[in-house]
Amino acid sequence: MNKRNSSAISLGLAFTALSISLACYTSSVRADEGMFPFNTPPKEQLAQKYHFDLNQEWLDKAMHAAVRFNNGGSGGFISPDGLVITNHHIADATLSELSTPQNDLIARGFLARTRSEELKAPNLELNCLQSIEDVTSQVQAGITSNMDPQKAADIRRGNISEIEKKATQKTGLRCDVVTLYQGSRYHLYSYKKYTDVRLVWAPEEGVAFFGGDADNFEYPRTCLDAAIFRVYENGKPVQPQSYFPMSFEGVKEGELVFVVGHPGTTNRLETYAQVEHTRNFTLPYRLAKARAMENAYHQFAERSTENARRINNDIRSVANSRKAYTGMYEGLCQEAIMKRKADQENKLREGASSQNPWKAVESAINNDKVEENYYLFERCDAYPSPLFHIARHIVRLAQAKDNSKYELPEYRANKLDSLKADIFSPAPIYADVEKARLGASLSFLGERCGPDRADAHSVLHGLSPQDRAQQLVEGTRLFDVDERRRLASLSLEDLKKSDDAMIQLALEVDPIAREARSVYEDKVRSPLIQSYSQIAQERFRQEGMQVPPDATFTLRLSYGVVKSYEDNGQKVPYMTTLGDFYGRAQQHQNAAPYQLPKSWELSATRVQSDIPMVFISTADTIGGNSGSPVLNTRGEMVGLNFDRNQFGMVRNYVYDETKARHISVATPGLLEALDIVYNAQELLAELKAASASSTKP
Repeated sequence: MNKRNSSAISLGLAFTALSISLACYTSSVRADEGMFPFNTPPKEQLAQKYHFDLNQEWLDKAMHAAVRFNNGGSGGFISPDGLVITNHHIADATLSELSTPQNDLIARGFLARTRSEELKAPNLELNCLQSIEDVTSQVQAGITSNMDPQKAADIRRGNISEIEKKATQKTGLRCDVVTLYQGSRYHLYSYKKYTDVRLVWAPEEGVAFFGGDADNFEYPRTCLDAAIFRVYENGKPVQPQSYFPMSFEGVKEGELVFVVGHPGTTNRLETYAQVEHTRNFTLPYRLAKARAMENAYHQFAERSTENARRINNDIRSVANSRKAYTGMYEGLCQEAIMKRKADQENKLREGASSQNPWKAVESAINNDKVEENYYLFERCDAYPSPLFHIARHIVRLAQAKDNSKYELPEYRANKLDSLKADIFSPAPIYADVEKARLGASLSFLGERCGPDRADAHSVLHGLSPQDRAQQLVEGTRLFDVDERRRLASLSLEDLKKSDDAMIQLALEVDPIAREARSVYEDKVRSPLIQSYSQIAQERFRQEGMQVPPDATFTLRLSYGVVKSYEDNGQKVPYMTTLGDFYGRAQQHQNAAPYQLPKSWELSATRVQSDIPMVFISTADTIGGNSGSPVLNTRGEMVGLNFDRNQFGMVRNYVYDETKARHISVATPGLLEALDIVYNAQELLAELKAASASSTKP
């Protein structure tokens, strides 16, 4: 699924039959490739290929109706009274936080029939984009082409900090400078932020994740991966600037559709050498980490039903990461894909006046140990614990307060409110889950470094990973939100006197982590930014601005058509129905993971079997697009993106529309379920009224 590095993998990951054709970036009619920022929309492409006028009114309404979930997904307003829709797998962290041993909302589902019954999410922030401004010249002010990369990076960071600070003070919005084209362009994104988000409806996991891992990254697919929240402000439902009216008709094959969401990260503009490095080092590293954590989580879950409930979200998240990385790796192992990547680059390099930027990229990525240390110590792969993250934030906030030179970009004023909401979240943290998580990650640290290496020893303290995990978890009081607030109020010197084990770990490893970060910035990130900026300028000179920037978890517009495909000589249908859903359960004798929830069993004779449940299209999506509204040309919501098929797994690096498809819940099936299965008449009435009263672009 897209949030978790997204979209599901087929059994066996049969990429051998996949043939990827890279798009040609010319002014001619091209494939449906591209995740376009809203200030550079694909108007010409749509007019030329589909004779569709993408006007500004359409774009403005779509931009102001879309939302970003801070836990890694997308969504959209669907009513004038603040209803927001996203995927169940984006909501499941919140469902887990709101659950108890007596009331498992993931397993049972939830429906608030009145607004007083809606449940406030303890740790959820939504961002709604208000404006985009090109600030490239301000960010690059004072930087020369022959400047040392580290000095340029320091100037750039200072300029970005000042731009964000002034914009936040002026607007009161969350203002982030976003890097595009690997550092060739910088845009200021200003967001309206919402933190009072309440759960309205979520189906049972049995239908939201129907088919389980066997169907993940697979198609044909039948499931209802959706959930609905309501956003409040000052105790009242938000009245959004615009919203997506739901279509009760759905889509037809060949219909043009749009995906409005926040794709996480793509790497299509990276050089051949860097993609090769990703295949040979980065992806194997990530796979090793994911496998270690997944194994530990499964062992923990097997001990009891309550253990399984507590760690279910972690298992699904890491399993999806592992599958996604496997899919990317399998795709990049194909000579045909890598050859096409090389051919594309060679064409660009042949027209370039200098080869120096490509050589600089090769030099920067030749730092495996630097990269690994950054991942382990600064990115926290060695200790991916919510308790440790809280401790680190408390320590680094105190350091910045004590001496501004220690302030890092993530602690700038425009990000502090969101950061503090995370630190002081009342969401439950379970000690036994933390021990399992830390035990596995500390073992991974020892395996990668050896327990006697100085930096690893500073973490492990000469203990076994399991014993050290137990010592840390049992020696901290950070489970208590009031204790977090007390510690966060202390000076750095007072924190050093604390006997809290997590605080002491954060203090001890901070110099190691900062050093790993500094070396990585100096040897890898800064040279890459400078080199890629030069490569981007060469691309602009040769090809113009036809190529959209790589994804950055910012709002993008993708387009494509609803379209079937052929696989192994068989036509794969463009949609599945509610009848197919019941049929698959029957085919598998109603056994997990194809077991019908009780509510669906009881509704079997009343549900209209021919109503669409899931459909596919060629629109360009990746991880982060989970929960993205899928729109028709009238701006109506016809679907909710939740996945990719197996052939779309290498879209992080290349795009193809031969077989690659994104997968969406169809609105007719969702509305039928709300009506017949869940008897959610109040919610359905609100959606119908919203659809009837909307003005469409």
